[in-house]
Amino acid sequence: MEQAHSPTGLHPPPMPTEQLTVLSLSDDPARFAAAIGASFRQFGFAVVGDHGIDAALIGRARDLTAEFFALPVAEKRRYVLPGSGGARGYTPFGIEIAKGAKAHDLKEFWHVGREPPAPGMLANLWPDRPGFRETFTSLFNEFDRVGGIILERIAVDLGLREDWFRAAVADNNSVLRLLHYPPVAAAENGAIRAGAHEDINLITLLLGAEEAGLELLNRDNQWSTIAPPKGTLVVNIGDMMQRLSNHVLPSTTHRVRNPSGERTEFSRYAMPFFLHPRSDFRIETLPGCVSAANPDRYPGSITADDYLQDRLREIGLK
Repeated sequence: MEQAHSPTGLHPPPMPTEQLTVLSLSDDPARFAAAIGASFRQFGFAVVGDHGIDAALIGRARDLTAEFFALPVAEKRRYVLPGSGGARGYTPFGIEIAKGAKAHDLKEFWHVGREPPAPGMLANLWPDRPGFRETFTSLFNEFDRVGGIILERIAVDLGLREDWFRAAVADNNSVLRLLHYPPVAAAENGAIRAGAHEDINLITLLLGAEEAGLELLNRDNQWSTIAPPKGTLVVNIGDMMQRLSNHVLPSTTHRVRNPSGERTEFSRYAMPFFLHPRSDFRIETLPGCVSAANPDRYPGSITADDYLQDRLREIGLK
């Protein structure tokens, strides 16, 4: 899930490209842990290949995503779940807004949660589309599995037990978002596909970033593009992990800018998986991430659900 900052620029000039090394999840665990930790410390992002999510499953998911968003607006609006803050089902175009922005993001999306839901969680809403429920339940489970492995590597990099996050994310409140950015013929008030923001959760795993548009704010406070190879996962640190690690692992501002030239006539699709802790997990600074040079920024603690609800109100979903 996203916490946003105000966007800048409709069609910005070409940006430099960050050359993030593609890491292999099949690599030696200790070597991978060190490599992904280094990438996160430098960029807040990493690119991961050999992740093991079946390409055929990803292809079916992309096809079903495109088919759903091609439905008439009235049909899609049947799946809006009032009072849910967009946690499940369909969120129409132009609802989500970057914090401090003057214009809403140029996107619509669908949210899938755990199936079956853990106690206290909303049940999923499923459209009357063949294969939709089965495909996205499988994809959610695969994201959850791969995310768990990456959290194990992050734990090792932070000097924790490999299984430290296991209890924290048991029956987690993670969300799979199916994103559609429609063609952009013209936009008003500086509106862009996704305004500059940081994600709320622990880590985000993203499929679909090979379509141009994703940019991050680098350590020189300049926008730069990410152009990952097809089929790889883009993984980034969210605010919950940044807080937990006392900013050792930074949550980097990023955005999706509008296309230019012939690409304005094309939709952009993406499937981010926002990996959350369980709702009652208490976010407290890890002692190993506190030092004289890096004093504790967060002497208080907060539950993951309270943190999430605060952010959802900021971005217009509640």
